[in-house]
Amino acid sequence: MSEGTVLVVDDEPALAKALEINLRARGYLPLTANSGRAALQAVADHHVDAIILDLGLPDMDGTEVLAGLRGWNEVPIIVLSARHTSDDKVEALDAGADDYVTKPFGMAELMARLRAALRRVPTPDVPALTVGNVIIDLARHEVSRAGEAVHLTPTEWRFLEVLARRPGTLVTQQAILTEVWGPQYATESQYLRVYAATMRRKLEDDPSHPQVVITEPGMGYRLGASVLDG
Repeated sequence: MSEGTVLVVDDEPALAKALEINLRARGYLPLTANSGRAALQAVADHHVDAIILDLGLPDMDGTEVLAGLRGWNEVPIIVLSARHTSDDKVEALDAGADDYVTKPFGMAELMARLRAALRRVPTPDVPALTVGNVIIDLARHEVSRAGEAVHLTPTEWRFLEVLARRPGTLVTQQAILTEVWGPQYATESQYLRVYAATMRRKLEDDPSHPQVVITEPGMGYRLGASVLDG
């Protein structure tokens, strides 16, 4: 199961790639942005659980990104910076950063700080969703069908979670691909067909007439009619 979606905001390709690889290896879903504007747009477009933010961006200072996000979002933000002075750290923390890591840094330490930041986030009381005889518990990351636990791979869970967080709403192919696989896969619609088929074999009574994972041809997917439990 996914540990959460983490947005990496850095314009250094090598560092961004290293962070992406390490996050994915630890079970996170990484998204990337190479500018402040791209970061703000990514948070507006996607559910993000945490942000790793470099202050030295090409279009705006990272503290401006912090201020822009904190106007409407409380997602944990860990700042990366080559700026070592106390004044720089205070400015970033006052602007809304949850932690401040100076470059160069150890990857293990950064991942530990990320885990700590995520632990401080209150767990929302998210009700389970029932679709026919399938129950999707977003808080527990659990799925059952007719009372029996269903094992989903991490990728299958992320696909289902994207739909379950927008129950009954059409989610475009591009949005699913970006959230589950990353922006570089936004046009790879064959991924969706393959995973939708495997999920239906696990979740549907009759995979040829799906009631849980429903395709809107040429547009995207949606979760079937659901009710909230609790």
